[in-house]
Amino acid sequence: MKLLGMCGALRAGSTNRLLLAEARRTFGAADYAEGDLRLPLYDADMEEAAGIPAEVQALADAITGADAVIIATPEYNKAPPGVLKNALDWVSRTKGRPFRDKPVAIMSATGGRAGGERTQYALRLFLAPFRPWLMAGPEVLVPDSGKAFDADGRLIDPKHAQALAELMEALRRAAGG
Repeated sequence: MKLLGMCGALRAGSTNRLLLAEARRTFGAADYAEGDLRLPLYDADMEEAAGIPAEVQALADAITGADAVIIATPEYNKAPPGVLKNALDWVSRTKGRPFRDKPVAIMSATGGRAGGERTQYALRLFLAPFRPWLMAGPEVLVPDSGKAFDADGRLIDPKHAQALAELMEALRRAAGG
């Protein structure tokens, strides 16, 4: 089983990176890789002049090769961060429809009280043209995320850990595992 993680936060110490690591542990045995979202800003002139950048094609190939994808993202100004939207814009320009019918689970950890409800709603809209198999739930929304993980990076609140376990179980089943 090949599992790909995508983190909408670039910061190494991001709570979404912790959430992604917790999701990977909860998912169970899998060959795991994380997609690199440090891509140039999408620019049609750049694409026309030089084609798809190698790092964009590498991300698209990683999505294509994965049996399932996990996206963990913060909420910036009521939406997913630009880095994640930029990655999706670039991937949409590659051949082969990498997300088509791919099982995808989304989750969020935020400093606010709602845990990323708006970012998940917007991300579902962003992903609609790709036609992935989006897991309907349970929603994993981790509020006040700076206090949500212990020193080992594990979720403290049992209700968040349970929701994550159920989501990862659904993702594994959808991926054929």
